[in-house]
Amino acid sequence: MTTKNKAPSVTRPASEAPVSGFEKVFGFLREQLLDRRIRNGDRLLPERELAEQLGVSRPIVREALRALSMLGVVEIRERLGTVVRQPDISVLGDVFAFSLAQTGDAIDDVMQARVALECQAIRLACQRATNADIDRLRAALDLIEATVDDTANGGLADFDFHYALVRASKSDTIVQMYGAIATLLTRSHKDRRRIVGDHDESMKRAVVEDHRRLLQAVVTGDEDAADQALRAHFKIGNEFRRQKALAPSVRPPTTNGKEMTS
Repeated sequence: MTTKNKAPSVTRPASEAPVSGFEKVFGFLREQLLDRRIRNGDRLLPERELAEQLGVSRPIVREALRALSMLGVVEIRERLGTVVRQPDISVLGDVFAFSLAQTGDAIDDVMQARVALECQAIRLACQRATNADIDRLRAALDLIEATVDDTANGGLADFDFHYALVRASKSDTIVQMYGAIATLLTRSHKDRRRIVGDHDESMKRAVVEDHRRLLQAVVTGDEDAADQALRAHFKIGNEFRRQKALAPSVRPPTTNGKEMTS
């Protein structure tokens, strides 16, 4: 007695937790992408065929595809169908920021992830940085120096330097992960610049020289020196935040028990 080969199942075993139709569509397309069965530019099956293959209704498929379209994973074209696209990381970064913004210690947690990403990135940059990467880092350093007294633009200059450093790693995964937390990192850079602005000129010069040492380590390709310089740079930033947290809050003067406002 012979048995026919069964088609690969796209659903979970009955013993596992039930999966919604929406999750089935997301999971199926995710696995197809990871297995490289579909790629950027490929056109998906029509909604009716996808619905039949996954055992869900066409409205569920349509809803899932619209959600994926908002994330930039697919593009729904009139009379052509649904085409696979590579998402813009900035869109995913916004989703990530909205998610983390609801946790009380989001910035501190993101900073820990940043340390891990950048410490590996700078080591790779020492091996892989091109002349264009070095030029980009030098331009960012010049901007850091020019904006040392400007909290907002200085914070952006700081971010640009570190993002250029990450890009110089030539690791697509690290670059995309870093880009996903870019919104929160930019905020962190601005906060740090605000704290630096409360210190004397020597502290502002130290910020510039820190970044200069990072650039020099990448130029010379010294991975250990680069790693040490970056960790020292992060340590200073952590100390700034600690001092800010410990500083007593200043309340407006009061008159007759009421706060004075201007």
